[in-house]
Amino acid sequence: MFKHHGKKRNLKHNLKIASLLSFVAGMVNVAGFFSVQTLTTNVTGHFAFFVDEIFKLDFFTAFIYFGYIFFFFMGSFTSSLLMELVVRRRENIVHLIPASIEIVILFFIATFGDDLIVSFPNLISFTLLFAMGMQNSFVTRISNSIVRTTHLTGLFTDLGIELSQLFFYREQNKKAELFSSIKLRIAIISFFFIGGIAGGVLYSRIGLQVLFLGGFVLLGGLIYDNIKLNLILLKRKLKNRK
Repeated sequence: MFKHHGKKRNLKHNLKIASLLSFVAGMVNVAGFFSVQTLTTNVTGHFAFFVDEIFKLDFFTAFIYFGYIFFFFMGSFTSSLLMELVVRRRENIVHLIPASIEIVILFFIATFGDDLIVSFPNLISFTLLFAMGMQNSFVTRISNSIVRTTHLTGLFTDLGIELSQLFFYREQNKKAELFSSIKLRIAIISFFFIGGIAGGVLYSRIGLQVLFLGGFVLLGGLIYDNIKLNLILLKRKLKNRK
């Protein structure tokens, strides 16, 4: 799921990572919105509000919206920078550092978020946007830009294009490629929605501690991936001894 990069990945790998990370993103987005009324997985709307506040000459509020954009960008930048530093040494763990930082951020907000809402609500927005920037960056890189999990605008656009193309492509290989791509996009949208529903229901009961679940889901994915890799390596080792 995480170990394979670029052309080494197949549809199964992408479906697994897309389902897991879009579930986490959906949960983060709803938790961020319910707690501090901020969308915390993308910056499209924030840019529009930033421009609006500039025209209103409300520069303090504009600066806050710029901060949302900046922290998402910095999350993406930091994730890619860390991956570049690691990839030349151990390619199979290139995802580990940004994913681990994301988990730490989710656990931090889950632990201290209810206190921060009162005094530093924007800190919650900034850190969650940073985490989602990191997630979107590392999944984009390891999937060779096939999987993106933190916002749906482009996904619905691509899904509409590909569904329309089904009426015109007759070659079986082309249709197979389209079906694979459509399946992947539907999986991302569905699990983002499921994560959002789960996050909303749980937030009404336990507040920002719902992010513990998001962190544990991501941590579980990393552990599962590592165990699976070790089992594969063990089987190969035993096979070579025969």
